[in-house]
Parts: sequence; C-alpha cells; structure tokens
Amino acid sequence: MDEAAVSPGRSPEKALPRFAAWPVAAVVVAQVAVLTALSGRYGFHRDELYFVAAGHRPAWGYVDQPPITPMLARAATAIFGETPSGLRVVATFCGAATVVLVALAAREFGGGRGAQTAAAAATALSGYVLVVSHMVSTNSADMLLWTVIGLLGLRLLRTGDGRWWLAIGAAVGVAFANKWLVLVLLAALGISLLITGPRAVFVSGWMIGGVAIAVVLMAPVLFWQAGHEFPMLSVAGGISTDDGTKNRLLFVPMQLVYLSPVLVPVWLAGLVRLWRDPRLRWARAYALSYPLACVILLLAGGKPYYAVPPLLILLAAGAEPALRLLARGGSPRRGYARALAVAGAAISLVIGLPVLPVSALGGPVLAFNKDQGEQVGWPELTATVARAWQRIPAERRPVSVILTGNYGQAGALERFGAGLGLPKPYSNHMSYADWGPPPDTMTGPVLFVGRLRPAVRNVLGECERVAVQDNGFGLHNDEQGTDISLCSPPSAPWSRIWPRLRVFY
Repeated sequence: MDEAAVSPGRSPEKALPRFAAWPVAAVVVAQVAVLTALSGRYGFHRDELYFVAAGHRPAWGYVDQPPITPMLARAATAIFGETPSGLRVVATFCGAATVVLVALAAREFGGGRGAQTAAAAATALSGYVLVVSHMVSTNSADMLLWTVIGLLGLRLLRTGDGRWWLAIGAAVGVAFANKWLVLVLLAALGISLLITGPRAVFVSGWMIGGVAIAVVLMAPVLFWQAGHEFPMLSVAGGISTDDGTKNRLLFVPMQLVYLSPVLVPVWLAGLVRLWRDPRLRWARAYALSYPLACVILLLAGGKPYYAVPPLLILLAAGAEPALRLLARGGSPRRGYARALAVAGAAISLVIGLPVLPVSALGGPVLAFNKDQGEQVGWPELTATVARAWQRIPAERRPVSVILTGNYGQAGALERFGAGLGLPKPYSNHMSYADWGPPPDTMTGPVLFVGRLRPAVRNVLGECERVAVQDNGFGLHNDEQGTDISLCSPPSAPWSRIWPRLRVFY
C-alpha cells in the first residue's frame, strides 16, 4: 500500500514514507530547464518593469505592495543582469521550491514515492504555477510562502510539536512583507481549526512565540504604511470597486481552470479525503480552509487567482487516492488518464509559457492569460516615444518632461530610454507618484504617454497627439494604440499640481 498509517495529532517521523528525492529532483530539473530556456523569449512584463524600478528605490513599502518582491527583483538583476532572464531567476526558484514543498506535503499525508512524484509533476505542469514561475510577480513569492505555511501547519498538526509555531510565525511575517493576502489564509485556517480541531494547538506557549516573531517581521511594513496613511487600502478599495463584480462572477469557474481542468478531480479527491479519512482527521481543517478562503475573497471582491495556492495542498492530498483509482481501473483507464494528462500539460504550457511565436498570440491564449501579451512591445513603445521627443526643439528639451499614465510605461522608458537619449520619465501612477514630481525648473512642454485623464488635461492645457504606439506584431495588448501627446507646459509649478494628479489604480 502506498500510504502509511498516520495517527491523528501525533505521528513520529519514522511513520512517514521516505522522501522521493530522486524522482522529485528529476521533475525539478526538467522544470528549471524549461523555464530557463523560455525565460527570455518575449520580454519584460509591465509589472516586472515596475518591480525593477522599485528595487532601485528600496523602501519598507510602496503604495501598492510591501517590499519583498522589489527586493528580490533588485537582488536578481544585480547578480544575473537586468534582463528578463536575469530577473526571472526569482520566479524559477519560487516555482521549483513550490514543487518540492508540494511533494513534501504529499508525504505528510502518507503518500509514498508514486504519490510524491505525481504531486510534484502535476504542480510543475499546472497552468497557474507555470505562469507565476515564468514571470516575476507578487504571486510568485506568495505561492511559495503560502505553501511553506501550509506545510509547516501540517507538521504542527501531525506531530503536535508546538515548536513548529516559531517557523510558522517567521513564514507568516515574511509572507506579510510580500502581500497582505496572507491574512486571508490565516483567517481561513484559524476558523477551520476552531471548527474541526485539533484546537489543542492553540493552547501553547510556542504559539505566543510564533505570533511575536510574526509581529516583529510585520512591524516595519505596518509602520511604513501607517506613516503614509495606508495607501495599500486605497489600492485594494480601487480594485474591489472597479473589478469586484467581474471577479465575483468569474471566481468559481476560474477555480476549475487555473491549475488545469484535468487536475480538478485530483484536488477534489484530496478535499474529500481530508474530510472523510479518519487517519487524516488531524488535517481536516485543510479541507474546510480552501472553501472558507474562497468565501472571504468572494465577499471582498478579490481576484479569483488569490485562492489558488491552497489548492496545491489539496492536490498533494489527492495524489495518492488518484493513483489508487487508476491502479484499480486497469490499462484502459490508465491510458485514458495518460492522454488527458498529456493534453492538460500541453494546454498549460501553451497558455502559461511563451512557446508560441508572438505573431500567433491572441484568441484563447490571451483570453486565459493576458499577461503573455503584456510581455511584448516595450522597446517599441520606447522607440516611438523617442521619435516623438525629437519634435520638441533641442533648446527646450532640457526643461521638458516625459509623463506617463501608468507604471508600465514609465518602467519601460526608464529601462530602455537612456540608450535612445530620453531623460528620466515621471508618472502619476502608483509609487511612481512618490518618486516625482519633476523639478519646478522643468517649465517646458510635456510629452504625455497614455490616456489623458481629465485631471492631467486640466493642468497641461492644449495637447496634440503626435504618435501612436504600434508593437509591430499586430498584437492587441494594453499598450497597442497608446497615444503619445505633446502638451503645453503645466499651468502651475509641478510641486503644486502633483498631488492632484495622483492615481492609485
């Protein structure tokens, strides 16, 4: 039998199967090889350009995120170079580490060599994991850190050893310094444990120590946000207001898609197993915590992918019963499952990674993963802006300003503009607004990139469209067709008008 007996609440290490180190390592090596080979195929994503820019301006926080992801971006580009491939070492590491952790979670549930390997392979080839393992985002680190917390929680519940609270506290503190969404995970797990037990884990001095460690790690981020009037709440409120209805409508359907439709029976089997199997009663809270997290996010209008990381623990729990079912079905069932697995992996690879030529992007690929398209066209945008910049008389350029409507445009001009003779760009969007305004001595024309919002138009006066962005591939992404406008100098000093221009979302 592929499963070791697991005693509720306390189970010594020797009761677990051996870790399938070599098969899991083979999965990770293949995963890293594919991700590395494709990491530079298209180009930077708009968020990656923003992370690189933020990393050059280290702080304990930014208006829309804590500091961990920009810090990782700074470290990766300093070591490996400021290129997509150099930056994405971070995402590749997060993906590879997550695969190992999911295999270890399968082991916690008593899964042997086959279950651990299957869980690792399913994780590595799932659509969501491929996307965030290819492109650096706050979700790259979130996926890893939530899985760390999930595995440490399993260790705590299985062994009853309160010392695991210290590691959990440290992981929670680091996760909070990456994204505050970890509070959703804590709420879901905490409520689930109070409902299902074992409640005894809360009666521990070690828990107080874990909470103290988490608070110490959270404190600098909270102090920064408090000192800036908690701008992240403004950003979160904007997301909920603008996208809340769409997020709620898509939430449940997207849960069936994000990992892969092929994997839905596996993680559902894991949920049922954790709820029903008396040998895993100690882990029943994990069966309840995922639906609870979904309810919390639905009420808040959160994005559907916020709930995906807890599915990886359910996937780990479902690997062993899925293999048992296939073993009982004989060759026809195994052949059918193999064909489905290959089809699911192929679809995930096409949607999640830049395997297609840019000219073939569009339609279903961008419908499921629009981030593929957002990795195309940034050097072309910069070149278009550089040509428009030449329309300003040479003697006026030293006192003229390039202003962009979003952080992606500003990040692209900051990354690629110097080589084309462009000055430092400014933007009123997100943390770029904190990195401005232009000096009051900049009294010349303004080259504006993007949609002219009323607030911008009011302070700049007359504007003339002088160029339109074309990425050269006919790809309809967010920047295709972007206007570049030449505008009159501002009606007042930049320091006076800047607060009125700020945009949080």
